[in-house]
Amino acid sequence: MESSRNRVALIVLGAVLLLVALVTGTRPVHAATQLCGATQTTVVNGGEYIAQNNVWGATTPQCISVSGTSFTVDSAGHANATNGAPASYPSLFKGCHWGQCTSGSGLPAQVGAMPAVTSDWNTTQPGSGAYDVAYDLWYDTRPSTITDPDGAEVMIWLNSRGGVQPAGSRVATGVPLGGATWDVWYTRMSWNYIAYVRTSGTTAVSGLDLRAFTRDAVTRGYIQNSWYFIDAEAGFEIWQGGAGPATNAFSVTVGGGGDGGGGGGGGGTPPPSSGRSCTAALHVDNAWSGGFVATVTVTATGSPAPSGSAHSCVRGGHHA
Repeated sequence: MESSRNRVALIVLGAVLLLVALVTGTRPVHAATQLCGATQTTVVNGGEYIAQNNVWGATTPQCISVSGTSFTVDSAGHANATNGAPASYPSLFKGCHWGQCTSGSGLPAQVGAMPAVTSDWNTTQPGSGAYDVAYDLWYDTRPSTITDPDGAEVMIWLNSRGGVQPAGSRVATGVPLGGATWDVWYTRMSWNYIAYVRTSGTTAVSGLDLRAFTRDAVTRGYIQNSWYFIDAEAGFEIWQGGAGPATNAFSVTVGGGGDGGGGGGGGGTPPPSSGRSCTAALHVDNAWSGGFVATVTVTATGSPAPSGSAHSCVRGGHHA
């Protein structure tokens, strides 16, 4: 009898535990990684992104906890003047950040043939401290993944606290991009610095078109179509305080829709029509300071093309 009661109790307990599991659901749990070193990083999502503590403008302490594509600033003791450079930029990135690269990013991508680049980002923004909530996009004059970028830096400020503002001066107001309006700031450093400041702050964006900001900077003469987009980052530039800002979810998608965009076509007289057409696309597979390796895909339609005709599909001084 006692044994039967025990079996019944175990069955009831098992049913209760199963019910709790069904009600609460089962969600994957990521063990948090804490970064406290000024330049400490960690790979997330199998190398798709890299998280960085990135304390570069001060010697004050800062720690962040990273779990998948989310992170929280656990503690920070920054006290930089708000009219100068920030103390840090804890962030996630895809691409190559000053020589450190993620895997399978599709970058570098030449600006004149830049694919669609969109991003989702959801944040928590405490009311204390002095910081911004900003994307940081980098452009190089070469398709290099190991050298410091020398072309341009585009920041996209979704919000800010504590009276901080971008470097340089305001050059345009109320520019419509990505479903909002933005003020544009510019200054020349060792590269062109451009900041788009949202006129009404937000804590989250979905499907934000990063290519649209690149194209706007091209029309203003700050970026050239021959340059290369190498990196997309999102995080918090922190001047003072710092504990509490958090990225709840973040993603960047390179490619997957939209036109290639970019610069105009070449001049000269077109060859006579042969009933055939072809296109060529170049993707940089690897790059270094002295050159790069790329895959060229040539697509031909119409009647069969003679041997060697792929050369007519490749322009701009490249050879197939």
